[in-house]
Amino acid sequence: MDYQALADLLFPNVTDTPETLEERFPLRSLPEGAVVTRMAPSPTGFVHLGNLVQGLTAERMAHLSGGILFLRVEDTDAKREVPGAVEVLIDTLKHYGIHFDEGATIDGDNGSYGPYRQRQRAAIYHVYAKKLVSEGMAYPCFCTEEELSAMREKQEANKETTGYYGKYAMWRDRSMEDIQAQLSAGAPWVLRFRSTGSIENQFKFDDLVKGKLTITENDVDHVLLKSDGIPTYHFAHAVDDHLMRTTHVVRGDEWLPTLPFHIQLFKALGFRLPKYVHIGPLMKMDGTSKRKLSKRKDPELALTFYKAEGFPVEAVYEYIMTLLNSNYEDWRRANPTADATTFKFSPKKLNPAGNLFDYAKLTDVSKNEIAKMDAATVYEKLTEWAKEFDPDFASKLVADPDFAKAILAIGRGGKKPRKDLATWKEAKPYMGFFYDDYLESPVFDEKFDKATIIDVLERFLASFDMADDSAAWFDKVKAITEAIGFTTDMKAYKADPTAYKGTVADVSTFIRLAVTGKTNSPDLYTVMQILGCQRTKARIQSTIAALS
Repeated sequence: MDYQALADLLFPNVTDTPETLEERFPLRSLPEGAVVTRMAPSPTGFVHLGNLVQGLTAERMAHLSGGILFLRVEDTDAKREVPGAVEVLIDTLKHYGIHFDEGATIDGDNGSYGPYRQRQRAAIYHVYAKKLVSEGMAYPCFCTEEELSAMREKQEANKETTGYYGKYAMWRDRSMEDIQAQLSAGAPWVLRFRSTGSIENQFKFDDLVKGKLTITENDVDHVLLKSDGIPTYHFAHAVDDHLMRTTHVVRGDEWLPTLPFHIQLFKALGFRLPKYVHIGPLMKMDGTSKRKLSKRKDPELALTFYKAEGFPVEAVYEYIMTLLNSNYEDWRRANPTADATTFKFSPKKLNPAGNLFDYAKLTDVSKNEIAKMDAATVYEKLTEWAKEFDPDFASKLVADPDFAKAILAIGRGGKKPRKDLATWKEAKPYMGFFYDDYLESPVFDEKFDKATIIDVLERFLASFDMADDSAAWFDKVKAITEAIGFTTDMKAYKADPTAYKGTVADVSTFIRLAVTGKTNSPDLYTVMQILGCQRTKARIQSTIAALS
């Protein structure tokens, strides 16, 4: 077989050579040890937590080493592409702090190693396809779907490994005459890799997460170019990672079964193999067993879930870092105010088996993150969230920023700040009672008669003075307690509850319910100071009227 003649026959219009492409995409001028890596998602419209785990791993490796992180869109599978998915992808990753030095953007490309969308790189792949054919490393295959199905059925019946290999690779050594006859008849063809591997052979391979692996050689003649001339992921990523000068490939460990083929392909193309970082899956407890997070079963897999729930970006970022490196939490305790980007992240500390996603822990991390923010920051982030997910609440926050910030400042600062909020979604239930439109009607404990409650509220109104400090204010509450036959001595009440009609806690609850509509709220004295004299009195008077 004259392989050069076959290459010219299959790719008559390809005039570029690998050498011209090497000149067009030269080696990058970067410091020694700089990592060049990428995120290379498919534009399916679904951006998930695994994307963020991989993206953050790649971003930390690149930027801590003085390297480059780029975004490449792997859109070779047109059937799976969702319109607008690239925009969703870029916006979502940007929202979570993944910033790219170059690559695909919403408007096009940014960088000298593009195009960064694979469907725009067809001509580049054809140069390397022609090279492989000319060297006898690839060949056209004219098998029909029916023939491939029949082959698969025969392999299954014989209990053999399925695939296009060995005696089943029916176009592997066909004559030039056979190939020309099919081309003349206009028969569609795919380009297949001519594997030189054997499943009898194994070799050792070092993965930066999995460690030393024993790999069985690939013996399958995989497809490189589909019948429309667009490459498969396998071929495209090898060419792209070489020409974009990728040093490290970060991806999920579901790609491990194809690693033998990828190693073989890089070698056949004459490319230096990048270092691989295969990340384990995110899992969750399902009863007493673990399982992978599922797109179908688990809403928490989608990144849109965290935005809609109102988890701050800082909290999600912080939580993901605890998943990525087991020593991150110790570092954070020792450096409570340090920027997370100063942590010495290492891919070697990733859990080879994957991580267990813990929603309760994320919530706890988020409470801590929000507690560290000042009121102005909380107001800004909460308002931004509410504009998208609760416009009516947003309109209240925007109407009087100082009022909202005063509410959000309650218990903030100091050595032990309050941790009332884990998400922005929880803000309205927490603080909504400050706004008359969200004030709920109070429900009092039925063991207390209405006359007693009215008596407490009327006495409180008569003594209420906005100028009182918190101590004077509570002294008045205690005085009312004693005056109506309740007790301020909680120990005595616990010793003999039948001796008293109620306690100072019950009296405080009557007032709290009248003012806030809730049995739980932030410090009641502070609440009244923020509401002001007129609104506080009006609410108490309204409750008295409703009870009368």
